[in-house]
Amino acid sequence: MESKFFTFVRPYLDYIDSGRFFRQPFCWLYSVLAVLNLLFPLIVLAQSCRLGVFHAGGKVVIAFIIAFLVLALGGWISFQIWWNRKNRIMQSSKQGDDFIAIPVFSDFIQTAGEWAGTWIAVVGGLLSLLLSLILGDDMFLMNRALGFGFLDFSFMGIVLFPIYGFLIVIVARVVAEVYRALAAIANNTKKS
Repeated sequence: MESKFFTFVRPYLDYIDSGRFFRQPFCWLYSVLAVLNLLFPLIVLAQSCRLGVFHAGGKVVIAFIIAFLVLALGGWISFQIWWNRKNRIMQSSKQGDDFIAIPVFSDFIQTAGEWAGTWIAVVGGLLSLLLSLILGDDMFLMNRALGFGFLDFSFMGIVLFPIYGFLIVIVARVVAEVYRALAAIANNTKKS
C-alpha cells in the first residue's frame, strides 16, 4: 500500500534518518549560545550600572572596568568557540550511519566542556589576578557587584581557576570521545 494516506509521514522520517533532524537544531543552538556569550558582558555592565558600581569609589570603578574588559575577552573567546564549532557539527555523522544522534550529542558535550573550561580558566584566572592586585581585601564588593559573590577571586584563584578549566576541558573531551568511539564502532560493526 503506497497511498498518500499511509506514507505522508515518510518525508519526516527520512529527515530524521538523514541526521539533519539532530544536527540542524544543534547548529542553531550553537549560534544562539555564541550570541549570548557576546551579550553577557553587556548584561553585566547594565546590571552593574543599575547597582551603582560607578558611584562606589575610584578603586572599585577601575577594578570594574578591568573586570568588564576581562568579561568581554571571555565573551569574545566563548563566542568564537561556539561559532566555530557550529560548522563542525554538520559533519558529525555521515549519510548511511545508523547511529547519528550520538556523534551530535558527543560534539555538544565536547564543545560545552571547551567553553566552560576556557571560560573558567581565562576569566577566573585573569579576574583573580587583576582584582587581587587592584582591590585586595575590597574584592568582596566587586564580586557582589558582578553577581559572582559565590566565587572567591583571590590569589588562590590565580592558580586554581586555570587548573579547574583544564580539567573540565579534559573530562568533557574524554566523555565526548567515548561516545564518539561507541558510535563509530557500532556504525562500522553493522557494515561488516
